Amino acid sequence: MAENNNRRKVIEAFLSLLAEKSFERITLADVAQRAGVSLADMRKDFGSTFDMVAAFVRDTDTKVLAGGDVEDAQATQRDRLFDILMRRFEILRPHREAVRSLVRSARRDARFAWGMNKLAVRSHQWMLSAAGIGSSGLIGGMRAQASAVLFTRVMRVWLDDDDPGLAPTMAELDRELAAGARLATLLDDVCRFAPRCRRVRRTRESRRRPPSASEPETMQA
Repeated sequence: MAENNNRRKVIEAFLSLLAEKSFERITLADVAQRAGVSLADMRKDFGSTFDMVAAFVRDTDTKVLAGGDVEDAQATQRDRLFDILMRRFEILRPHREAVRSLVRSARRDARFAWGMNKLAVRSHQWMLSAAGIGSSGLIGGMRAQASAVLFTRVMRVWLDDDDPGLAPTMAELDRELAAGARLATLLDDVCRFAPRCRRVRRTRESRRRPPSASEPETMQA
């Protein structure tokens, strides 16, 4: 219990520091001092300050997923994804300045941006799954990357959205999802020209196709 409490205090301290200065200027000692925990205790849960970013993202994922499924049985996948991503923006709202700081650091540092994108894609695989959208395999990975990019684009509006109901953010998300839905229809065409995707399709088709008379059947275990 104490360890979980320390983990929570470390993440909160890290986020408060992010609101004050850039990620690259925050040291482990800074976080430990702000959290009121020893470096030894902090090391049990975190290996670096980037681990704290990852923990923040995972905690956000958990809170979004804990919000439950979209209740409307008639909702489309796009409607469900809209609700889930708006839920994410609502959950992130208390940490807006920390998020703004991370965005600025990502713009300055390509390696940090790559790491953040990796976290985002993994996160959006969970968001897509919650919306009932396939997120596994090559196409699922492409969907997750597209969702992460879409979310980042909408975040530019959200960062300066002072409306209590986040109306500008909702409008921008709706526009981006509409554009994304049109682009999604091109995924199969893109896949036709991707060598790896063609190999996967051929493999799947060969598995489904019954052996011809000239092809001996293999023994089944």
